[in-house]
Amino acid sequence: MPAPVRGELADLNVFLTICRRKSFRLAASELGVSTSALSHTMRGLEERLGVRLLNRTSRSVVPTDAGEALLGHLETGFSHIRLALDELDHYRESPVGRLRINIPRDAAQLLFAPVLAKFMAMHPRLQLEITVDNTLVDIIGSGYDAGIRYGESVPRDMIAMPLTRKLKWIVVASPAYLHNNAHLPLHHPDDLLQHQCIRMRLGNGTLYKWQLNHAGEALALDVPGSLILNETEMIIDTALNGFGLAYCLEVRTRPLLESGRLVQVLPGWICEDEPMVMYYPSRRQLHPGLRKLIEMMRAATL
Repeated sequence: MPAPVRGELADLNVFLTICRRKSFRLAASELGVSTSALSHTMRGLEERLGVRLLNRTSRSVVPTDAGEALLGHLETGFSHIRLALDELDHYRESPVGRLRINIPRDAAQLLFAPVLAKFMAMHPRLQLEITVDNTLVDIIGSGYDAGIRYGESVPRDMIAMPLTRKLKWIVVASPAYLHNNAHLPLHHPDDLLQHQCIRMRLGNGTLYKWQLNHAGEALALDVPGSLILNETEMIIDTALNGFGLAYCLEVRTRPLLESGRLVQVLPGWICEDEPMVMYYPSRRQLHPGLRKLIEMMRAATL
């Protein structure tokens, strides 16, 4: 059997088109080449294969017996090629395959809860696995395609795409806590050192210092407190129950502030910090499903 040469597949497609259109002229028009170029291609193909594939007359073009045999196989082969290419279109327009993402709980509430059901309904052929874990993990070593974290915690060798604007952190308390501790001052961040504060342990294992800024003054306070938590929902619930002051994302407490169940304290002192970002290895191509997910999240938050 003759060995395949460069351009063989294109030449076979020329033969297939001529047989389908039953005309050199119509085939040339469909393929965007001249009739003479098509004739030259067919002559070269027949010479390489060592058989005549077409019978040409002044009025028609029909395959020979050898051409007819080849034609049947080519129609099946090119049909499979078209199906394969169509499958690639699904990756571009409607992602398929498996996508694994590691996220902190705050991202689950802020970013995934509003869009997840809609996203999955739009991409039913995508298998999405989400692990909610506040611990900063090695996404490559753990087999994840991507992760979400606050911008400053993302490794430098990763590509990071912001999903939110800068996030505002504030200090809150329940009306009951403020009433029971009205005798303690609460006018400046230094006053926090006299209060019961609900401390927060980060995913990297460190205790978070409450960062507060006002009029050019920036503080990072190692606040006191007998309770340490690593999960925002528990911190907010504990503050709601009057245990102490909490340092939280403003967006997570907004409904509670509007209803009066929580109160912002030291309202002039806030911290605008890094946005949440989707990050993935720089040496990998962006998964089509991940690109669609990023687009939907950014549309909802930015």
